[in-house]
Amino acid sequence: MREITLCDGAWQVKGFWPWVPIKSVSMELGQELLGICEWLPATVPGGVHDDLYRAGLIPHPYQDLNSLQCEWVENRWWMYRTTIEPIADPGHKIELVFKGLDYEAIVYVDGVRLGEHKGMFTEAVFDLTPRLRPEPMELTVLLLHAPDEMGQIGKTSETFTQKSRFNYKWDFSTRLVNIGIWDEVVLRVQQRCKLGDVRLVTDVEDADRIAEGSHVGLICVEASIAATGGRGDSRPAGAGGAEESLVLRALCSSPDGQLLHEETVRARCGERVRIDWRLPEARLWYPNGYGEQPLYTVRLELIAEDGELLDEQTYRSGIRKLAYLANDDSPADALPYTVQINNRRIYIRGVNLGPLDHLYGNVIDSQYDRIVYMMKQANMNLVRVWGGGLIERTRLYEQCDRHGILIWQEFIQSSSGVDNLPSQQPEFLALLREAAVAALKGRRNYVSLTVWSGGNELMSAPNKPSTFDDPNLAMLRELVQRHDPQRLCLPTSASGPVQYITEEKGMGHDVHGHWKYLDNPKHYTFYGDNDNLFHSEFGVDGVSSVKSLRKFLSAPHLKPVSMQESIVWRHHGEWWDTLARDERLFGELSELGTFVAASQWVQAEGLRYILESNRRRQFRNSGSIIWQMSEPWPNVSCTNLMDYYGETKMSYYWTKQAFAPIHVSLDYRTLQVERGQSVSHAIYLHSHDPDIPVEIRVEAVDASGRICAMARYDACSARDRSVRIGAITWTMPADGHELMLVRIAYRWEGGSVEGYPYIFSAAPDMLLYRSALALETSLTASYLDDWQAIPGTASELLESRLLVRNLGPEAALHVYAEEITDQYLMEADELYVTLLPGESRTIVVRCAPKRAGGFLRPEPAGGELPMPQLVVRSFSGGEVQASPGEQAD
Repeated sequence: MREITLCDGAWQVKGFWPWVPIKSVSMELGQELLGICEWLPATVPGGVHDDLYRAGLIPHPYQDLNSLQCEWVENRWWMYRTTIEPIADPGHKIELVFKGLDYEAIVYVDGVRLGEHKGMFTEAVFDLTPRLRPEPMELTVLLLHAPDEMGQIGKTSETFTQKSRFNYKWDFSTRLVNIGIWDEVVLRVQQRCKLGDVRLVTDVEDADRIAEGSHVGLICVEASIAATGGRGDSRPAGAGGAEESLVLRALCSSPDGQLLHEETVRARCGERVRIDWRLPEARLWYPNGYGEQPLYTVRLELIAEDGELLDEQTYRSGIRKLAYLANDDSPADALPYTVQINNRRIYIRGVNLGPLDHLYGNVIDSQYDRIVYMMKQANMNLVRVWGGGLIERTRLYEQCDRHGILIWQEFIQSSSGVDNLPSQQPEFLALLREAAVAALKGRRNYVSLTVWSGGNELMSAPNKPSTFDDPNLAMLRELVQRHDPQRLCLPTSASGPVQYITEEKGMGHDVHGHWKYLDNPKHYTFYGDNDNLFHSEFGVDGVSSVKSLRKFLSAPHLKPVSMQESIVWRHHGEWWDTLARDERLFGELSELGTFVAASQWVQAEGLRYILESNRRRQFRNSGSIIWQMSEPWPNVSCTNLMDYYGETKMSYYWTKQAFAPIHVSLDYRTLQVERGQSVSHAIYLHSHDPDIPVEIRVEAVDASGRICAMARYDACSARDRSVRIGAITWTMPADGHELMLVRIAYRWEGGSVEGYPYIFSAAPDMLLYRSALALETSLTASYLDDWQAIPGTASELLESRLLVRNLGPEAALHVYAEEITDQYLMEADELYVTLLPGESRTIVVRCAPKRAGGFLRPEPAGGELPMPQLVVRSFSGGEVQASPGEQAD
């Protein structure tokens, strides 16, 4: 079987009022009914909105309130057309396959109706064989208007589609309902027999001997053999029937390409074949931070007796043993929330992921590559693919396999607020079953896939997660047990016994919440003393960078304002207004850059504390999954770590450090310390691996650089738990600066870290960080190297080292770099560092040329792409452009 893409051809799209393409001629006048526009160039995969914008028929929907002027698009019918060129070798059967139609479509070839399709997540397949001819054929796809589905606020019990719901309006998006061909269109050329329903399972025998290398890797591959049922007059007698004898040839190659096994099995159409391989001392696949991700290649060839190759399929997968365990000290009625891989418990350092773009058909492979790369760089090891979004394209799963990011995949259903009951409507259940089976069969062969979930925040009563007693969820569990029994299936997320995080002891198993900073000291007492078993969704909100705000807000709106006072700001993140919160800590914030810096500081501080508090209870708590990695459209403020344009917030880097394989944290319950007050803060060492000697230095220092206390420890890590290694006791000085920084530096064989500071205040009121706005700093920044391509990177990464110094008399808080040509996406080993007077830091910075689709498509740059250019800023304001400096030897 081979696939011929139709996406590279010339596509056009045209809009109509509903039903007009069916009628075409006025009943009253007998004249042609015209469309609402002429035929326009179209992108496939893609979406109608982007095509209309490129043609000048709608404004940019992501700017200001423009999306309100685009809501009419979902209420029209849209017709796509292209030409299918003659096929040189049509094989025995040709199928026309749409991998993603959004949402309800009628398909025609040369004006003849082939059939209809409904649903985003199942293939629309049509047999073209009887219609083949030597001349070009016209393919037409008529997409009906989008169904009137629920947004975030509504009734889950009344949902009736398998259409992504977030773009009907969610807290991190607007209403901009996608319509179009959102995934590939191909011609699938088949011979008389084919392979189908392939299932690839890996495991490890003698897993208790992995450390000594005496384990055995297991690969099991199953496949069904079926007749394609194509042009019977072209088959030899008996060919393609149950009586024809075939050979299945299976080959297994090592991660470096060496052929390890070759096996042939005789079979007939209608049979299911199984092949098992044993690989002594196999190289094992681990999540990010726990080991490597070697991928073995399995190739299947279906061969006729005369040697004709009838079908071939290739898979890549890792070998690992997967299990699920109860947490330490877990209540007897709790589900097993701890993931075990290769006999190692994996502490989950995760992130939630919604669709990468509101108009998701325009997302291209490089965007999936980038988001998974950024997860890996942030020391993450799991992504939850959220149930209000998508069963994502296969590129995401391929990249997660490559980089060690475990996948928690939800089926497509979500809460709705008014009620959150899983829908029992027969039409919905039929569509859900079909989509679930397609997802199970299409995603189960990815080694990174770890958990299935029935959906997001489904509840049988307020704050009571639904269970498998619900017929909807029971159906999904039965499908998982039938098609992918190796994986855990959870009824929903959160999974109970209560939905939301609570201070009531013993009730927080898998919980969601909160999504806001709870203010000082409530944030610290609430999370510091919580006993949840698994924290699968929570966040803290923060404002996007000024660089990004300027891209979607017009000049009159580029000033700090409450969501209550600005309809434009409200349109881009109504739920995530942080101005009042931030002014309680910093005082009046009238300048946009200062407001952004303050908001991102609170987001980073609040999020770090939750992550570290959970991690201090490692395996009593089995992990944290942050809401959320990115956003599908540009919000003024949201809970994401990266904004729509790919710019990282301060919280991304503080998360990266809190998630590091080796980390040291400080435990505290308030940011406010009175003058003359002595406090003691416990210090914890976190590590995946035991018996790692770590040297730790802790100091309490004020913003002028005056050291008030210091402690040193020689510590050693422990397996599967955090270690309390001591404490630092310090006294807030009676005079001097009111800000006190507790800084932790640590090193071990192979690495060292200067930790982000914990910043306390002696301010007598709630304005804890007001004095930070007035810190006197003076920064310099210079490149230590020319920009150099990183060898072996397919994404054209460039790297340089940046030397930053603080020549001022006070601390430069949260020093970061920003790329200003806007031709690159930038990330670094660390950003938002603090430099005391006279201190310097060398930071490794990497830039990748922007590659994106749709409304993120880079404008063509005339001539050669310029080298990246960086500016450096700190919290208290001012910026300096990095300049060439003394070159490294």
